Amino acid sequence: MPVDPKLLEIIRCPVTKNQVSVVKPELLEKINLKIRAGEACYADGSTVDSELEEGLITSTGTTIYRVDSSIPIMLEEKSIPISEIE
Repeated sequence: MPVDPKLLEIIRCPVTKNQVSVVKPELLEKINLKIRAGEACYADGSTVDSELEEGLITSTGTTIYRVDSSIPIMLEEKSIPISEIE
């Protein structure tokens, strides 16, 4: 189930306070390929150990937050820097 659109209107990156939007399917697949290969890390340095069902990306395109069971995980240490994907 996707993130509630009303929630997307108010939710912000906890670090930059920028708006977030849903990660496009093409980028989500790219992220999940890196996760399956064990090549993606969270901001705290730990390995991302499970694929993303959905994600939110900051308006600057630098940070991704995972969404588990329609619940955004908006913790800085559990964010995924986009540099980990590219």
